[in-house]
Parts: sequence; structure tokens; C-alpha cells
Amino acid sequence: MSKEKLAILGSTGSIGTQALEILKEYSDRFEISALSAFNNYRLLAIQANRFKPETIVLVNPDHRTEFERLLSYKPSEILFGKESLEDYAVSGEYDLLLNSLVGFAGFMSTYHALKRDKKVALANKESLVVGGELLSKIDAFKQGKLIPVDSEHSAMLQCLTGENHQDISRIIITASGGPFKDYTLKQMETVTVESALKHPNWNMGAKITIDSSTMMNKGLEIIEAKWFFGLDVDKIVPVIHPQSIIHSIVEFIDGSSKAQMGPPDMKVPILYALTYPERVDYPNETLDYRNRYQLEFSPVDLLRFPCLKLAIEAAKEGGFAPAILNAANEIAVERFLKKEIRYIDIAKIIETSLETIAGDKLSGPEALLTIDEETRRFANTLLK
Repeated sequence: MSKEKLAILGSTGSIGTQALEILKEYSDRFEISALSAFNNYRLLAIQANRFKPETIVLVNPDHRTEFERLLSYKPSEILFGKESLEDYAVSGEYDLLLNSLVGFAGFMSTYHALKRDKKVALANKESLVVGGELLSKIDAFKQGKLIPVDSEHSAMLQCLTGENHQDISRIIITASGGPFKDYTLKQMETVTVESALKHPNWNMGAKITIDSSTMMNKGLEIIEAKWFFGLDVDKIVPVIHPQSIIHSIVEFIDGSSKAQMGPPDMKVPILYALTYPERVDYPNETLDYRNRYQLEFSPVDLLRFPCLKLAIEAAKEGGFAPAILNAANEIAVERFLKKEIRYIDIAKIIETSLETIAGDKLSGPEALLTIDEETRRFANTLLK
């Protein structure tokens, strides 16, 4: 069996590093063709020296000299700058693209890879959130070549294997509730950056950790599920499940339900996306069913988590609304992390952006880029 050429965009992040750890066991199956990082040139150099990809992309060129000095081999090409990610997706040599970039920056790479009829393992929520309408029209998408890495969507896919999508009654998407699931509205007003970055179950990057605490991540995942599985938004129901053991439940029209479960560990969905539709042997942690487990479920209070409410509304509206939602959220989270705004201001910035900005026609990626840039500029002016 010939090796599959795998490119990892965002290899120094949480998903990328875990993927590379898994791939140490599968050097006979995969060849790493490209690795990329935004700023972490030291870790990127360590990864490159270990896996020796033909192409390396370092988005921030400030440490170009130091980075090149750290390499112990000579790759075919070293690319610098934000445009290089898109360029590689357009013309690079790969069979499978693992897109674990953060934010809207990941959309164009997903778009171009699918246009080239490549498989994409998607850990970049924003690709489908902002551009699901465009991606869903590409032949490779219709053929199932976009494979989810998120634990929730991987769970849905696993539950739906062998099933007819017409038989779905609804999908229950679970959320840990983050660190503030029991906070009152008054307590939400005093949330600090430090407390918001302490997730009870998952170890993730700063942006996604804040999104988890506001439950915006669940809103983004609902929009993703809408496109992945061709469902109306009303058929995707979020519930709080603090243990993060059941990752999603698919309920069918005959009253039967399937749930995918396991410890909160991203290696399972990463591995499943890389080898789909196969399963391969790997020593991931499993549940010990001889122990006593308590599985709790509760509804989401949209008054305390307005970001989720805004995301659901944007999903129903469609068009440019999800792109505006995403761009405003990225700016609001960035400003909160810099302590420019309060925690409760994140939702206010998103809501004002959705109410103020409007696009003409979602004609292609360029239109999305325009609305994204306009929203970012606007969101940066609010609550100064």
C-alpha cells in the first residue's frame, strides 16, 4: 500500500501536536508532506526535523533566520506569509489535508483543497461556519471528502455510519457547559480572563477555551452540523453534559437513539478522521465500565449564554450572518483576552455587528472576505 501524503496546517496547535503523536505509530501509512505554524517556529522546527516534510510554512516571517538555522535537513521549500497557506492548498502535493488552523484564516485552505478534489480532515470550525453554503456546492463535499475532527461531529458521523440521513429525527449535541455553567447573570458580569481560561474538562487554545465558556463554540458547532449532515437548525439540540463522556446523540424517527461515548480525548476523533472510513488500532484511553458513572444532562439557559442564541439565529438567517457572527466573535474574544472589554461585552459586540452589517449576495469566497474584513473593522470600534 502506497503512503498517503498528509499535510497538517496548524501543526503546533493542540490538534496538530496530537495528530503528530498518533502518526509516529503510522509511518508506514502516512508521509508528512507539509507542516505549518503561525508563530511557534521553535516547535515547528522540532516537528520538521522529526518528520522531514517537503514543505514547511511559517506564517510569521519575523524569525525566518532563526527558524532556518534550527532545521537539520533541507526541505524542498520553506514558505512564509499568510498567503502561503492558501498557495499550498492550491498547488501543494498532498492527498489529505488536516486543517487545524484557528479562525477564518482556515476557510480558503479548505475551499481550495476541496476544489482540487482532495480529502480534508476538518478541525477548523470556521470553514463551515462562514462558508458552508459555498463548500456544500463543491463535488468533493457532496462525495463526503470533508471529514469532521471535532469530537461532537465525529460522534455524529460514527453514529450515522450505515444509517440513512432521512431517518434522523434530531441530533443532540452535548456541551460541558464550561466553567460558568452554574453562574448567575450577576456573576457573569465579574468573569475574568484568568477564570474563563480554566476549562474543567479539555485542554485547548485560548480562543476556543473562551468560546467554550460563552458556549459560542456550541453555536458554531450547530452551524457546522447543519452543513455536515444537511439538517435544519431546529433539529440540532444543544444540552449541557458536564462529564463530556457522551459526545453526541443521534435520535431516529422510530424513537431509537445512538450515542458515541468515551473519555474526553481528542485523539479518537483525530485518528478516525485520518483513517476514515476505516478504524485502526491505537492505545487510546477507554472507559472502565466496572466503575460507577453519573451522566447528567440539562437544558441550556440562553439568557445566560446569549452567544449561543445569536449563533442559532445566524444559522437560521443564513447568507452572510454566520460570517458576521464569526468575525465579530473573533475580534470580541481577542479584545477580551487583551482585557479591553468585559466578558459580557463579547455578546454585545456580536449582536451589534449582526444588527448593523449587511452584505449583498454570497457569490463566492471574495464576498466572504469582504464581509469578514468589514465586520472586523466595525467590531474593533465598539465599546472603546
